[in-house]
Amino acid sequence: MQYTLKKSLGQHFLKDEHISSNIIAALSKHTFNNLLEIGPGAGALTKYLLLLGAVNLKAIELDEEKVAFILHKYPVLQDKLIHGDFLKFEKPFIGSFVVVGNFPYNISSQILFKILEWKSEVPVVIGMFQKEVAQRIASKPNSKIYGILSVLIQAFYDVKYLFDVPPAAFTPPPKVMSGVIEMVTRTQQPSMRSEKDFFLLVKTAFNQRRKKLRNAVRNLFSEDILSDEIFDKRAEQLSVEEFATLTFKMKI
Repeated sequence: MQYTLKKSLGQHFLKDEHISSNIIAALSKHTFNNLLEIGPGAGALTKYLLLLGAVNLKAIELDEEKVAFILHKYPVLQDKLIHGDFLKFEKPFIGSFVVVGNFPYNISSQILFKILEWKSEVPVVIGMFQKEVAQRIASKPNSKIYGILSVLIQAFYDVKYLFDVPPAAFTPPPKVMSGVIEMVTRTQQPSMRSEKDFFLLVKTAFNQRRKKLRNAVRNLFSEDILSDEIFDKRAEQLSVEEFATLTFKMKI
């Protein structure tokens, strides 16, 4: 049974067995019962995931043709493969579950924001991204690539950049390098007034990242608070913890 590649879905299918093995090795360091694969494509990772033993595996795939291909190749997935859009997806398990995948690059950031909505149930994520995005997620303050995604993810997860993946590992080869990261729930998350305030502050600060914080977030704080020297900094200079602490000083 054959399949076609759809550029509109950002499809680049992993074919390098060594890369697949490395992803599985990273996944196997964790203990879990439920596992969700996002975007199995032609099943390069799926065939290894099926060998993990006593793991309740589910996968979600948007492309109907790939769903048919995988079910033909792995009939055991008959009741575990969901044809649908992950971004419109309901929570796949009751209780905690781990997420893995070679994420479609054109929606990879949106996938992470969706996972953030489920963060209390998702202790581990191991995902492949365009290298630039993977580096951004893992980047630290005082970096030009440190931004909204970095801060929002790192407030709730410890992020580790695992390894590069070259274009030749895929069919068709993308025009960019890829990278695999590991996200593990932080044991101690920063104290914040509310997640809503935290998200608003971070997004507002980075929307004008070249400006001093005082000018970028002026509408969120009273004038006396804005006199604090921390507002002399730019958004990229603040740690996750500093953003979280500032939420307590925001206007109510």
